[in-house]
Amino acid sequence: MKNYIKLQFPKEIPASDLKKIPGVGANMEKHLHNIGIRCIADLRGKSPEELYHLDCLKKGFQDDRCVLYVFRCAVYFAEHEQHEPEKLKWWYWKDKEYPEKEDN
Repeated sequence: MKNYIKLQFPKEIPASDLKKIPGVGANMEKHLHNIGIRCIADLRGKSPEELYHLDCLKKGFQDDRCVLYVFRCAVYFAEHEQHEPEKLKWWYWKDKEYPEKEDN
């Protein structure tokens, strides 16, 4: 009989404050943990586009762009103390850039 090693993977990720971000539930929290984001403070100064690209690379496929929109919302949430209610909806960021560029 062969000996096999059974690998153990955590069923749950450690508690964090990421779920305080609008649009971030258990699934999006896993996306963020997968790319090294463990708490809201880790999002400050990050590029949502780079986070999305890294997330896709780690998974080996291009994920739905809604993930990018949630990342934009999450970085906005992390970088501002006062939040515009409309900007706390992930779909607000669908056709926007972060940080937003002013139209002149």
